Amino acid sequence: MTPETLARLTESGIQLVCETKGYVLLTRGACMAMARLSVSGPPDLGSSGIMTDSGLAYLVERGGQAFLAGKGGEVPAAKEQVETLRTFSQDLKAGFDVPVL
Repeated sequence: MTPETLARLTESGIQLVCETKGYVLLTRGACMAMARLSVSGPPDLGSSGIMTDSGLAYLVERGGQAFLAGKGGEVPAAKEQVETLRTFSQDLKAGFDVPVL
C-alpha cells in the first residue's frame, strides 16, 4: 500500500490492522474489510462487515429490508448499522481512489 493511500485512509479514521502477502485488513470502529492489493491496478476490495455479538456480519438486502448476515444467522439491521457500513465502504473506496459506482 502506498504512503499516499494510507494517509487518505487514516484521514478518514480507517486503520491498517495488518498487511501480509498482498492483502490488508482495515478497520474503523466495528467495521472491517479485507483488500487484495495489486501492483498494476486498483485493489480488489472485499465486502465490508461489522462486528456483532455473534461475530462478523455482512449487510444483505431482501425485499427492501436490510439484514446483518453471519455465521450465526441473520438479524434485521438497524438504520445506524446500515449507514455506518455504507459510509465505511465509501470511505474505503475514496481512500484507495477507486471510483464509486
